[in-house]
Amino acid sequence: MAAELILILLSTVLVNNFVLSKMLGLCPFIGVTKNVENSMGMGMAVIFVIFLASVSGWFVNTFVLVPFNIAFLRTIVFILLIAALVQLVETVMRKSFPALYKALGIYLPLITTNCVVLGSVILIVNKEYGFFQMITYGIGVPVGFYVALFIISHIREHLATARIPKPFQGAAITLITTGLLALAFMGFSGLVRE
Repeated sequence: MAAELILILLSTVLVNNFVLSKMLGLCPFIGVTKNVENSMGMGMAVIFVIFLASVSGWFVNTFVLVPFNIAFLRTIVFILLIAALVQLVETVMRKSFPALYKALGIYLPLITTNCVVLGSVILIVNKEYGFFQMITYGIGVPVGFYVALFIISHIREHLATARIPKPFQGAAITLITTGLLALAFMGFSGLVRE
């Protein structure tokens, strides 16, 4: 059991990183990684939302949708669940961390439509994970997202002071850097066999 959980964790953080291998969540990934502080705040918010969405989505699916034979409503129910969780996170951030709340701006409410959040909940249900596998997956996916945010934000801060040819400035260098980072993460694919 422990080996399976470690395998799930390594797989979600390194091998099947949602941003770098599945290319999910690129909007906030590119939008908030201009400075490290904002990307770390966004990463923590996403960790909190994905974990809560994974746990609550699994419980709703296991104890409500499947027993009442209404599993066809999964996507709608999960979207509503995620929207409620994002509202909760937004309220907490507004009161506890007003500077971070202001810095994240539009990206915080956009977590509601972030495909990483919805994708992780749907994949947990589709893979028919048990409780501990779901918890591990619900931790691994956002930690992988956080790791990708952390790395790219540091690289982008260094690139901001570098001499980059005009055609490559802005989004172009960010996408090139993201592609190279994705290639680097592909090197981890030998660690885990699915």
